[in-house]
Amino acid sequence: MNGKRIAILESRFGDHLAKLLRRGGADVLQAPALAELPDVDAPRIAELIDDLLVSPAKLFLFQTGVGTRVLFETTDTLGKTEKLLALLAQNKVAARGPKPTAVLRGRGVRIDCSAADPYTTVELLQAIAEVDIRNARVAVQRYGETNADLTQALVQRGASVIEIPTYRWALPPDISGLEQLIASLQSGSIDAVVFTSASQLRNLLTVAGTNGDAETLPHFLNNTLVASIGPVCSRALQQAGVKVSLEAEPPKLGPLVAALTRQLTPA
Repeated sequence: MNGKRIAILESRFGDHLAKLLRRGGADVLQAPALAELPDVDAPRIAELIDDLLVSPAKLFLFQTGVGTRVLFETTDTLGKTEKLLALLAQNKVAARGPKPTAVLRGRGVRIDCSAADPYTTVELLQAIAEVDIRNARVAVQRYGETNADLTQALVQRGASVIEIPTYRWALPPDISGLEQLIASLQSGSIDAVVFTSASQLRNLLTVAGTNGDAETLPHFLNNTLVASIGPVCSRALQQAGVKVSLEAEPPKLGPLVAALTRQLTPA
């Protein structure tokens, strides 16, 4: 990848991803596109716990370690953790990956269903396939934004979905990296752009829109190699008119970097 300029929009693992790409000789432009902001309404959580005590959810789904930890920290403050633990003990609990699993086990929670590697929504749905949720309530720990694919699948199976908000994704305070990326795309000085979530694209389009460039941004992205972490991200790109050049399989950073390296390294 020597001499190739690659832009990444990853925030949480941005430095790690940049290091992997630089190790392969790439010139990396880091343009963090997301910031995690607390989105916990303590009174709402209190009401939700009380409501679930009256009309329990048959299934609780935990999607992220950060969100699971924040939920318990909130119930600790409210003095409702014992009630939450009782609800979890009396009903089914599913975890999407090792991070929420670790938090739940740290609280002594029994886990009935665990998503397999690579811990995407697909694997989570497979893990709960045998749980009868028709006409039942399902509580979903939300992360960043509503997981539309998960919610749709649950509703199609006859469930009533209750979201537990814990944090949300927003634009980072410093958008200079995104502005630099947009300018570099317009000047044709970017060889590849790496997307690791659909929300990154939405925020990039938002920043582009402040200068009236949102409509032309897909055109400039299509002049580069666009790498996607997985199907959900790819679908968002395609819906925006962006051609996905490669998609990681499985949807993880390692396979994504490997695929990008193969694509950009001369034979």
